[in-house]
Amino acid sequence: MIRATVSALALGSALLSVHAVFAQELATKDRIGLADAPKTLVVRLTNDSPNNADPAIADGYQKLFVDFIKKHPDWKLQLQFMSTDIGTEQAKMLEQAKAGNAPDCAAVDSFVLSQFMVNHVLADFTPYFSKDEVADLFPFIRTGILDKDGTIRAWWWDTDLRVLYRNKSIVPDAPKTWDDLKTAALSSVKQGMEGVIFNGGRYEGATFDWLANYWALGGKLVDDSGKPVFGEGENKEKFLKALNYYKDLVASGAAPKRVTTIANYDDLNAAAAAGTTALFIGGNWQYAQLKATLDEADFNNWTFSPIPGPTADHRSTGTGGWTIAAFSKDKDKVEMCANLARDVYMGPANALQQQLPTRKSLFDKYPVFATDANKTFSQALADGQARPGVPIYPEISNQIQIMMGDVLSGTKQPEEALDAAFKATMEAYKRL
Repeated sequence: MIRATVSALALGSALLSVHAVFAQELATKDRIGLADAPKTLVVRLTNDSPNNADPAIADGYQKLFVDFIKKHPDWKLQLQFMSTDIGTEQAKMLEQAKAGNAPDCAAVDSFVLSQFMVNHVLADFTPYFSKDEVADLFPFIRTGILDKDGTIRAWWWDTDLRVLYRNKSIVPDAPKTWDDLKTAALSSVKQGMEGVIFNGGRYEGATFDWLANYWALGGKLVDDSGKPVFGEGENKEKFLKALNYYKDLVASGAAPKRVTTIANYDDLNAAAAAGTTALFIGGNWQYAQLKATLDEADFNNWTFSPIPGPTADHRSTGTGGWTIAAFSKDKDKVEMCANLARDVYMGPANALQQQLPTRKSLFDKYPVFATDANKTFSQALADGQARPGVPIYPEISNQIQIMMGDVLSGTKQPEEALDAAFKATMEAYKRL
């Protein structure tokens, strides 16, 4: 009996050793698959990959990638990884794509996906995703991945949204309107807090978080042709209304003047952890970060609700996320890239990192998204709006950041700042 047990243990150990060797052959720092596999797919990724800084997430991705490549034994994935300077990385990759030197398959930020589309460098994914899969996408996602003729140019696999976080012990009721938020913020100031805080510095997040207010009014940044329209007619009126709302928050003391220096979501977490604020506008992913940062009692005081609108019935929220796209002209490589998007990213990677899926049905498929928090996030995505898929958007964002700093610091009056931002944007638009 003892001898049999020892033998069984020895056999189990040997099998584990063989498995470890096999896994090691299939996964190195920059390769997934056997080194001598006849087919190679060059893949460039962010840290949503085996290169993640969190060892548990990195291991989880490596397992997903190894399981994937086992289904495609003739292939190996040659991995490349982007730096954290995503803007520069994406711009570099676009230039490579235009020159015909891009990787076969890569992560493309939804923020700049339109720039890749208008330069006609993305392969056609349409044959590899069913009509049901496309129909299951949230509307803003579906719009984002289709070009003008309805061709799928990328697969948008994860998304996010912005919400209002609040400390229930300081602000017990969820503000539903702009006026409600100002009142709640001023009340929190009387209780020793600094009021509502948000990104207001030179940062894309500052533009994107604020745009929810403009969109809630029905404002448009560009027309159907992609031409900027936010500084004229009814759109200008709505823009000024949303801009004056933020200006009033700072002028009244409902928001501290230091918001003009906040250009990082981590700063919002830090204020919550330090107990200096009871209200901030942030991303859904920060809920898990707060849970990891705060002790249980403090975390239980925090909750979130939709970003207040001008009225309780008119609100919006900005939504972002990442896509997988193919640059190759080789049909087999394009299909392999689509397979990677489906089998690794569309669902499994969402669950691994708790990043919101872009397909409604996946919220029911994976238990991690069945939590009350994630159900609420799913419902809020119905009000989601993505950045407009036009090449001029980065410059619009840049000018809004400059404008926001000028207005919140008191350097310029809102209309003067808006006129300057719109003029600069139009000049850039003419150069496109």
